[in-house]
Amino acid sequence: MKKLIILLLLITIAAEAQTSASQFADSLYQTGNFSKAIEVYQSLEDKTEEYANMANAYISIGNYDQALEYYKLSIEALPENAILKYEYAKLLSKTKAYDEASIVFKNLIMVDSLNPNYHYELGLVLEQQKDSTAIDQFNKAFSLDGTHQKAIFKVAKKQLQRRKFYDAITMANIGLSFYVTNRELISIKAQSYFWLKEYEKAIIWFEKLLELKENSQFIHEKLSVCYRWKSDINKAIEHQKLALKFEPKNTTNIFILGQLYDELHYFEEAEKCYMEALEIMDAPLDSEYIKLGTILNMQKKHKEALKTFKKALNENPKNPNIELYILLTSEKLFEGIDSKIKLYEDYKTRNPESPHENIINMKLQQLKEEKFLQED
Repeated sequence: MKKLIILLLLITIAAEAQTSASQFADSLYQTGNFSKAIEVYQSLEDKTEEYANMANAYISIGNYDQALEYYKLSIEALPENAILKYEYAKLLSKTKAYDEASIVFKNLIMVDSLNPNYHYELGLVLEQQKDSTAIDQFNKAFSLDGTHQKAIFKVAKKQLQRRKFYDAITMANIGLSFYVTNRELISIKAQSYFWLKEYEKAIIWFEKLLELKENSQFIHEKLSVCYRWKSDINKAIEHQKLALKFEPKNTTNIFILGQLYDELHYFEEAEKCYMEALEIMDAPLDSEYIKLGTILNMQKKHKEALKTFKKALNENPKNPNIELYILLTSEKLFEGIDSKIKLYEDYKTRNPESPHENIINMKLQQLKEEKFLQED
């Protein structure tokens, strides 16, 4: 009898020690001391009930392989526990084990097809696998939970990609009715209105993103376009400059900034922008040189303009307009009427089938009339 009592006492002490150690490990985990918690869990004689906690602790320190192993052990011990399987499947997805994750999520859906998150998470996996049926899962998640912000965003984004802009706006509005500062859905609305060319509405929603501290090159580029279409060139310039702060050597944005200055007749600023863009570009196009040459001519910098048009011709000798730019600029550098007349006549001789024949003939007529009046 004494031996039995002693045995029961030892069992009780061991159980209490196990419970005490387990509770100590739990407290370490809850206070963020994950590695120490793992050590204590590992020291337990019976770790069966702690596998899930160990898996979570390993996730917290970024050791996903160990976390997956302990999730497997936990599921083997508790095969009916859907929560464990759900967390395990999410970690499989996170570690790009998409095939395995897909199987687990599909099994979960077979057991509980009304759980919206199962469908949403499966959609994420299918999306990574480039499976077009991913959108079906997102739609299913939304149909099961009309407030599911992540599912709503995925559906709205797909509509935006399919250029169904009004549908995208409608879906975004549904989500925003539950969560008014959802930045992703606000962005969907802004982009949809932008591509619909409803620029005033697009401005409202892009500006909301800025108010929510979503400051990006993309937003400022789009706002610059919107304000340009509204003929508010100063605001367009302001946002183009802000876009350039994110990528100062972006030649497209520098060139657009030059065009905006050009529209305001700020020719010196436009020239600087065009020059900067051309210096940065590895392979500048003839159109950029033509634009710069035009700006130089407006400032009566005809020699620089002529050099620039010649660079344009080197870039694209097949562009028939460039020789006309060269011709018209060269005329400005000639002093006598006879030399100007000869310039155009020589051009006609060299280019008997010029697409600019009418312009050349008109210039010759004007010059000859001017010469006749001078002789009188």
